[in-house]
Amino acid sequence: MPHINTHPVLDISHLSVALPSSGDRRHAVIDLSLTIKPGEIVCVVGESGSGKSVTAQAIMGLLPKGQLIAERGTITLQGEDVLQATPDRLRELRGTRMAMIFQEPMTALNPVLTVGDQIAEMLAIHTDLSESEQRNRVLEMMKAVHLPDTERMIDCYPHQLSGGQRQRIMIAQALILDPALLIADEPTTALDVTTQAQILKLIKEMQERRGTGVLFITHDFGVVADIADRVVVMQHGNLVESGTRDEILLAPKMPYTQMLIASVPSLVPPHREPVNGPVALQTINLSKTYQGTGGFLDKGRIVKAADQVNLSLRRGETLGVVGESGSGKSTVARCIARLIDPSEGHILLDGLDIANLPEKSLRPHRRHVQVIFQDPFRSLNPRRTVGQSIIEGPMNFGLSEHDALNRARDLMELVGLSPDALSRFPHQFSGGQRQRISIARALAMQPHVLIADEAVSALDVSVQAQVLALLDDVRKRFDLALLFITHDLRVAAQICDRIMVMQKGKVVEEGATRALFANPQHAYTKALFEAAPGHDFTKR
Repeated sequence: MPHINTHPVLDISHLSVALPSSGDRRHAVIDLSLTIKPGEIVCVVGESGSGKSVTAQAIMGLLPKGQLIAERGTITLQGEDVLQATPDRLRELRGTRMAMIFQEPMTALNPVLTVGDQIAEMLAIHTDLSESEQRNRVLEMMKAVHLPDTERMIDCYPHQLSGGQRQRIMIAQALILDPALLIADEPTTALDVTTQAQILKLIKEMQERRGTGVLFITHDFGVVADIADRVVVMQHGNLVESGTRDEILLAPKMPYTQMLIASVPSLVPPHREPVNGPVALQTINLSKTYQGTGGFLDKGRIVKAADQVNLSLRRGETLGVVGESGSGKSTVARCIARLIDPSEGHILLDGLDIANLPEKSLRPHRRHVQVIFQDPFRSLNPRRTVGQSIIEGPMNFGLSEHDALNRARDLMELVGLSPDALSRFPHQFSGGQRQRISIARALAMQPHVLIADEAVSALDVSVQAQVLALLDDVRKRFDLALLFITHDLRVAAQICDRIMVMQKGKVVEEGATRALFANPQHAYTKALFEAAPGHDFTKR
């Protein structure tokens, strides 16, 4: 067994990072001290605004100039203070000694370069390898992160890959030079449980093989349970509590840590009474087929995104649709909302088949199906106040501005926000607040069917718990049929009456949530449960 140096890879001492004078507090990070040894994974947890990502940016020398300033303290990487390093020296350190995996690969990858060129760029800058040697090394790394068909994918552009594949490209890019310190900032938040499990395993393998120190930023305590050696809890820039994984997860001392852990949804579904309301939504043999047009999709290749899907959803009921990326979950939802046209089959909305209705005939029925999307910042118009966004739909369907505004005020109170905030713009709210506004906007149409498409996957655990409770409350209050699409089995366990499992466009299993979780029948369903992060911890 190789001798592992016990000197810290990273030593942060009394770090304080100041916010601009217009900030809601003076410091983003206050007097933070932490160390990471070689071969150690330290998870940093806390809600949005706790200072986790600012700490990562400070280590990488990526603090926005003139906005966030490291006022005091030191950040020592293998004995060298990065706060004192010149821009040229920082560029040398990034990649060779430290690397970072970001949360959103689409914003971190260059859209006009192939993914192979972007990984090879690290080798071109920091090594003397020839172009053919670089390509071979890139292909090796792409295989190591379990990417399929690497000979073809190496020449693809980011937009031609799925979210999970793009995240693997970014991980390959970060790991290609085997850095001493790897910073992972929420790298698995938007990924399927099976993909997430593979990537966590990958990071752990590399860390064990190379003695790499890992700073892993997450709000997912399942991930913490699976990979952490030590845990640091942050709130409002302060270190609240730190300790070993078991100390923090099993015996948290501070009320804030206790609250975060209590907010983690359990994999054990609560008892829910069967729902016997009228059927609001039904699909019969619903299918969506895409024909390849060249490029990454071969010309003539046929992809069945949804294949003969049958579902039934009653008023007052929540049906969870779970499965990996590419399973067809969102395709089914978009067909039901008629955001895309189905290739074949029937969509019965309160008994009326809307599958093939032309737009003119469909328009009166659009208000009855509303969608809450994963990213509220992209679904809300940044140039319109949230009040304008909420009243737009009802006014388009004939409600007066006065009545629409009154409805908007009532709905803002219902979702836990002040009606006075209607005059503010989306960027003036937190992520959780924006998602509440999206729920209010959907409810303003007084729908019969509400589709939540990964509506809580990017939220902190405490905010997620609040939004889930809100969705459950509005379902009961308005007798809604709720179609809940998620890749998080813990969330599905807590909110869904029934579960439908999809794989490659087909429904492979469905049933009452409690029965399906207790005894999954299909091998794919069993694999999903097995891959759920921290599944032993979250069964508590």
